[in-house]
Amino acid sequence: MKRTYLILCVALVTILVGSCKEKNVIESPSTYSIRMTDAPAPYNAVLIDLQGVEIKGNNGSTVSMNVNAGIYNLLDFSNGMDTLIATGSLNLSTVSQIRLILGPNNSIVVDGVSYPLSTPSAEQSGLKLQVHQTLQPGVAYAVLLDFDANQSIIQTGNGSYKLKPVIRTIEAAISGSIKGQVLPAGVISIVSATSGTTYSSNTNINGEFIIQGLPAGIYSVTITPVAPFEPVTIDNISVTVGAATDIGIVNL
Repeated sequence: MKRTYLILCVALVTILVGSCKEKNVIESPSTYSIRMTDAPAPYNAVLIDLQGVEIKGNNGSTVSMNVNAGIYNLLDFSNGMDTLIATGSLNLSTVSQIRLILGPNNSIVVDGVSYPLSTPSAEQSGLKLQVHQTLQPGVAYAVLLDFDANQSIIQTGNGSYKLKPVIRTIEAAISGSIKGQVLPAGVISIVSATSGTTYSSNTNINGEFIIQGLPAGIYSVTITPVAPFEPVTIDNISVTVGAATDIGIVNL
């Protein structure tokens, strides 16, 4: 009876430890920002009523971004100018579509006269922009939506105007990250990456860490654990944009 009880206890502990490890694995979402620019066009203003931005990713999942809602004059952001319209964190491995949800207050100003700008389906299903982007965990990404207002505006036969967007998406990773694991697990440590500027993070219960948002460069990584363990420094860690540099296991 005692032997059976002991076996059951060992099995239960094993299940609990495994469950704990699964729950404490570092999940490092990709930070994502969307900006907007425009090519010059022969109008006084092209005003779009931006109400929402959604990202469609792998397995058909949809993420609503934190959007800077409002009415934007596309012509304010030409000749190299742009503006931030949305940000968010994505637990996705791929991005397949960006969707802009527009409100009803869209218009165009031609020779000083304002006309309503029809946006078929944009208020319900959104303006759908197809992208094919693969994301690395812990890396910051930016997408620039390059409107071509000149080609996007169609004047109909009755003198009204319709928006049929011609938009080019320019995708780029803008940072990298450093990740690894400090053993023995359970020893809480501060991990710092220095290359002129210092960026820091902490280990989790399994000793894992990730330092995100790092510009490309060569870093020194210092692990500072609680006593009685001594700090450890690893030099010449290379970080490249769009990648997570894994320094592996560090034994204290």
